[in-house]
Order: sequence, then structure tokens, then C-alpha cells
Amino acid sequence: MKAMLFELFEKAPEILEVPDPTPTQNGVVIKVGATGLCRSDWHGWMGHDTDISLPHVPGHEFAGEIVAVGKLVSRFKIGDRVTVPFVSGCGHCAECHSGNQQVCPNQFQPGFTNWGSFAEYVAIDYAETNLVTLPDGVDDATAASLGCRFATSFRAVVDQARTRPGDWVAVHGCGGVGLSAIMIATALGANVVAVDIFDDKLAFARECGAVATVNSLAVADTVEAIREITKGGAHVSIDALGNPTTSFNSISNLRRRGRHVQVGLMLGEHATAKIPMAQVIAHELEIYGSHGMQAWRYDAMMAMIETGQISPQKLIGNRVSLSEAVPILMAMDQSRDIGISVIDRF
Repeated sequence: MKAMLFELFEKAPEILEVPDPTPTQNGVVIKVGATGLCRSDWHGWMGHDTDISLPHVPGHEFAGEIVAVGKLVSRFKIGDRVTVPFVSGCGHCAECHSGNQQVCPNQFQPGFTNWGSFAEYVAIDYAETNLVTLPDGVDDATAASLGCRFATSFRAVVDQARTRPGDWVAVHGCGGVGLSAIMIATALGANVVAVDIFDDKLAFARECGAVATVNSLAVADTVEAIREITKGGAHVSIDALGNPTTSFNSISNLRRRGRHVQVGLMLGEHATAKIPMAQVIAHELEIYGSHGMQAWRYDAMMAMIETGQISPQKLIGNRVSLSEAVPILMAMDQSRDIGISVIDRF
């Protein structure tokens, strides 16, 4: 099969022919119809993720059709259209049994612990636990955009932050994660303040439902600007970028007893970011992480897509080929693209 592969961190990946995968007895092989390009893939290529063994094929947001099935798989068959959460569980540990596959201690992540979806085919183990059947009305590109950013944002906004109608929600960073969070929070009836440093991204954030925007480079104090808009601070605040500054601001701009959710990855030199702990204590703030979403929770998200309450397809920007994705991946930390780039040609 054709795949994007890198042999050293920070070295330009190549498009090569590599062996086709085969399914384990509990797994399947999926022909990739579309796969998203995510900043997490850039972190992996940079070597920030210690789970990666070289040589490596990245890619963790994808959808496609099952082409091979292991002998112990009964719920899925060849020809089924599916997607997979980027954090997949083993199916037999205590966390998986409690329904929290997203924090399974034996978890595997396509594109990180295993070869991923920047290829014509990808193998997924423990299929019965991790596969999500796609409705006919959700195409591969839209489904691929769900795998990491939209699903992670859904869990962050709905489950972790417990966002309610009328809440003020601040979203720091208007990339794929942030725009997803804006759209989802708006669908729940919240009032969203979008924060970024680029006016074109903030304009698109308004198209996704934000009722107010803050350009951090155009105001003297981002936190105070949000406090003024929200008349006292956000009920919920989300760092969708993963940066010490945005994380600190996201906690600082909360009103008393507010809820911060860290969605953007904090890896490498950013792994031990500063927290305004005195404020956390005095104001009884809540701080959560959000690490993917369980396969069984996709039904709620799919229902909102099918009824038109959320439209993740609006977030798809560039549709590119596998070879065109190489320079995009390498420049991900400097990206000015609006929306999500998806590989749909191999």
C-alpha cells in the first residue's frame, strides 16, 4: 500500500510503498476513505510523543470501509463504513468496563502507538470496543474530521464542562478544535467568546456561532477583555490551542466556580504550564482534561449531526492528496489555514 512514512523525527516524510496490514483475530483492516491532518500529528512528527517507534506512519482521524475482519469479530463485517476514536481501548480493563475507554491504561492510538491512517489501509485492534458505524448521511471526509478534534471538543463541552444554555463559554484558539467547540457550545445554547490572534479566523468563528471575539494582539489584556464581555468572567473556558499563555488565560478568565477544560495538547517544553492556583482555590474553580471520546458516546454526536444541530462539514477547509499533505504536516505549527485539512486522495 501507499503510505506517508518518516524514519527520523523532524525529517521530511516520504510517500512509499509498504506492506498491507492484516487484521488480528479481534481486529479489522479499513480502507481509508479520508483522514484529517491535525496538530497532534505534527507533535508526533516532532518527537514530542514518546509512544512513537520509528519508522512510523502518522494519521489518527479517519473513516473508511472495512476490507478484512478477524475471526473473533462478529458485530462488524466487510463493507461496513466506520470511524474510530483516536484513543482506543483494550475492552477488558476496569476503565473500559466502566465506559471510559478514553483513559484505558492499555490504550492504543492509531498514528502514535501504531501505524496510522496516512495510508491506503489501517489496521484496528479490539474492533468490537472501538469501531463506530457511520450513518449513510455522513460522508468519509466529515467522519474523518470527527475523530480527534470534533469528538474531543464534544466531550470537552458536553461531558467535562457540563455546558448549559445561557453559559458564557470562552474558547482560546480558533483552529479545528476551537471551531468545533464553538459550534457545539452554540448548539447547546451557550454564548461563545472566541479568542485568537488572526482576524480571519475570528471572522470564521462568528460564522460558527461565536457571539463575540477577542484578538489577543489587539487588546491590552485578554483576560480583562473577556471579563468585560461576559460581565464577570466565563462560566466555561476551553484552551483549544495548547500553549502556556492560552492555558493560563483560560483559567484566569473564569468567573467564580467556573470550569476550565484543557483540550489543546501540552507536550514537550509546555508540559508543565503555570496555573494561577491561588485563584483556583479562592474561587473554587474546576480544571479538567479532555482526552478523546468513547466510541459509545458517538451516537449522541451523530444524532446532532443528522438533525442539523451541528455541521462539522462546514469546518473542512482544504481537501488534499497524500503527497500534498507532507508540507502541510511539517508546517502545522505555523498554519494559517482556516478549518480542517483532509486527505481524500491516495
